[in-house]
Amino acid sequence: MVESREFEGKTVEEAIEKACEEFNLEKEQLHIEVISSGSSGIFGIVGARKAKIRVYPKEVLPEEQVKVAKEVLENILKSFDVPVVVEGTVRDDQVYLDIISNGSGLFIGRRGQTLDALQYIVNKIVKKELSQCLPIVVDSENYRERRKKSLVDLAKQLGRKARRSSRPVASSPMNAHDRRIIHLTLKKEKGVRTKSKGEGAFRKVVVFPVRKGNSSKNAGQGSNSRKDSPQARRDD
Repeated sequence: MVESREFEGKTVEEAIEKACEEFNLEKEQLHIEVISSGSSGIFGIVGARKAKIRVYPKEVLPEEQVKVAKEVLENILKSFDVPVVVEGTVRDDQVYLDIISNGSGLFIGRRGQTLDALQYIVNKIVKKELSQCLPIVVDSENYRERRKKSLVDLAKQLGRKARRSSRPVASSPMNAHDRRIIHLTLKKEKGVRTKSKGEGAFRKVVVFPVRKGNSSKNAGQGSNSRKDSPQARRDD
């Protein structure tokens, strides 16, 4: 549960307004305990006491978040003018929204760019509506898993090529999520290390071969320094 905080004001209503502004939430999204109703004192001066409240965001059940997230995504998809069904589940502390439609390719986009955009928007809207929420994943036709598998295969292919040629090998430009999969896959591979290079949309992963025999005893000797140890390394 989120830690509670205390707020003061001339009145309880003023203290609640401060809490809503601080948490960036509506009154209905907060659990409010009145510690003191305050007092105006004599002539509003002598003996005046401020109102005091204790506040924390209300807990949102996963089922409630699934319902809200589904409604948000369904409203967005209406603009596509394509028959669609959205199914929502909770798995691994994440809300999964699956878009089911004959025109699923329209919602996936090139390399999942449309899915990524929909996922970003849905997360933004739901986080604004709910005090607490799980990360939301938007998928269609199991694209996320298929994409992950293809990236793992690509990473291993780049690793083999780098080892065979003894030269750095670069991937095509990728988003941060895809680059992370490449890094994590090759982190388990011996004889290579990885590093992200480039700016913005042109950022890619470069796979470097690690020469045999490099060890800590060669530290400080150019390319044979410790930074090129046999274990794979990554640098986002």
